Amino acid sequence: MIEEARRRALELRRQIAEHRRHYYLENAPAISDAEYDALERELAALEARFPELRSDGSPTETVGGEPGPEFVAVRHAIPLLSLDNAYDEGELRHWEQRLLRALRGPVPRYVVEPKIDGLSMALLYREGRLEGAFTRGNGVVGEDVTPNVRTISSIPGQLRRPLARLDLRGEVYMPKPAFAELNRLRTEEGLPAFANPRNAAAGSVRLLDASITASRNLQCFAYELAALEDASMPATHGEGLALLAELGLPVNPLNRACADLDEVLATLAELERRRDALPYVIDGAVVKVDELHLRATAGSTSKFPRWAVAFKYPPEQARTRVHAILVHVGRTGALTPVAELEPVVVGGTTVARATLHNEDEIRRKDVRVGDRVVIEKAGEVIPQVVRVLLEDRPPEAVPFVMPDHCPACGAQVVREPDEVVGRCTGAVCPAKRREALLHYASRAGMDIQGLGEALVDQLLARGQVRDVADLYRLDLETLAALDRMGHKSASNVLAQIDASRARPLHRLLYALGIRHVGERAARVLAGELGAARVVADAGEDLLTSVPEIGPKTARSVRVFFDQPDNRDLLARLGAAGVRTEALPGERTAVRSTPSGPWAGKTVVLTGTLEGWTREEAKARLEALGAKVVGTVSRNTDLVVAGEAAGSKLDRARALGVRVIGSQEFAALTEEAS
Repeated sequence: MIEEARRRALELRRQIAEHRRHYYLENAPAISDAEYDALERELAALEARFPELRSDGSPTETVGGEPGPEFVAVRHAIPLLSLDNAYDEGELRHWEQRLLRALRGPVPRYVVEPKIDGLSMALLYREGRLEGAFTRGNGVVGEDVTPNVRTISSIPGQLRRPLARLDLRGEVYMPKPAFAELNRLRTEEGLPAFANPRNAAAGSVRLLDASITASRNLQCFAYELAALEDASMPATHGEGLALLAELGLPVNPLNRACADLDEVLATLAELERRRDALPYVIDGAVVKVDELHLRATAGSTSKFPRWAVAFKYPPEQARTRVHAILVHVGRTGALTPVAELEPVVVGGTTVARATLHNEDEIRRKDVRVGDRVVIEKAGEVIPQVVRVLLEDRPPEAVPFVMPDHCPACGAQVVREPDEVVGRCTGAVCPAKRREALLHYASRAGMDIQGLGEALVDQLLARGQVRDVADLYRLDLETLAALDRMGHKSASNVLAQIDASRARPLHRLLYALGIRHVGERAARVLAGELGAARVVADAGEDLLTSVPEIGPKTARSVRVFFDQPDNRDLLARLGAAGVRTEALPGERTAVRSTPSGPWAGKTVVLTGTLEGWTREEAKARLEALGAKVVGTVSRNTDLVVAGEAAGSKLDRARALGVRVIGSQEFAALTEEAS
């Protein structure tokens, strides 16, 4: 029996370590909090039954996850411990019994605080100024994220009165509306949605670029006065919170003082009734001893303070049936599966559809049309399918297969090996029209000045353009009739459209929006092959024989021109007078060896860069002489990592390759100009 227990304990430790990595470092949990807590509780029960299985490094004795290598590690002046959990009244009363045994004295008073689904933060003020902000990390060592936290408007940079030193704890969180909007934008861009507001907040705080953090509308509540110089520590936790509020720090107005555990239970029930109406997500409440001298008597274990406990509310779930699985095409061509459900009330609202995230998630959960499923709101905001009720599966249900052709336009769908979504390759896809038109008119593309977002939106809304070839059919009367145009503005735009007919071939190839064809690749293809029809007809072998064109780019070009609609678009552009052949001078110019301040440097781009599209960043690097590749290796000189950087960033860290964020990238490229 002991050997069986040992094997199970090892497996539990492996699973817990993996899930901690997903949760703390990747901000992408693979299981729910309740499922994770169950793993820790099972391990704790095994170690209690077989004490010989215990070890100092066990997850039951340690807190959180190790700090990430991209941040400066900081040792906490006062450790940030985790909290033990209670899931019902019986467990809460059992916690109080253990507390009273440790105190051997009077029954304490309590404070109940909403347990916000966010990220714990240690804040340090010196002489009244914010000096440092550090994540929990493993409880002893955290990450210095001060520049990012300075962007959070609710955290004051200067206290209302200076103190020599103030250490406090705060919870950084993302409000529900900000979380919903962030995930909407990520889904449209083909990026994986955050599972809940906690992960969104953690991911935002741990970005390499503070300007992105600033755009995320993070907020904070101070919840603990940890240490104080130049003044006496208050006698109670409640007095400490009042002092923090007096100094200008945000303190949750829903915190409640309670005389005994019965009053605590009543407060917990009231908070649970109000949770859906709150502007932030709570997954429970924290119960704390109010008197600080009693806290000192109770003490702590290596992982938990004995004087506090987290009371967890059950997630609100409902059972319903999947009527259909639809595939939504976002503005970047990313395909997202969505389950159409029999309407059901969850968390006070009627839910009729739930995201299935991506192909991998559908396969992992095996969601099928006709299935009865359990749904809950991820972070109580976005409905998602938790699991399938296999016992209720109808015999005719078949596995869902993501389409290999776009449901909006019929073009081929391609999923890159390092991405979680497939994308439509159609240049005339109605779901992608707006972005396709703006990209075509961009400065690096056909440089049609005046054709901005407002004008494109009007043209699409009135059905006056379907794709970029239709731009060349516009007339003065049509444009002048649009809002805020007039004859002069319309004439200027028409002149720009007309001038774009004579742009060099490489501008056209770039403007078509072929995936992985940036400005440099377009120049190379135009210079080496000389005509758009040659590029369109070239096989992958010919394309990869072109200098600087790798297999991924070659495959992308081939897939693009294998779509009949895309070839038809190219033909209509040629018929409209757009130049589709390179001039002799253009064919020889590209053959020269790349020069510039970054000549010879190999750079990898990963994630979403603030202020840059991938193609713009690639074009900028290539213009400076750098070679932009898709794979990180020991020969890579630099990795530029934006938001939601994935395996390439991990590989760069493992190999010791230099990594920079969006801000530093912008500064370096500007300096090199």
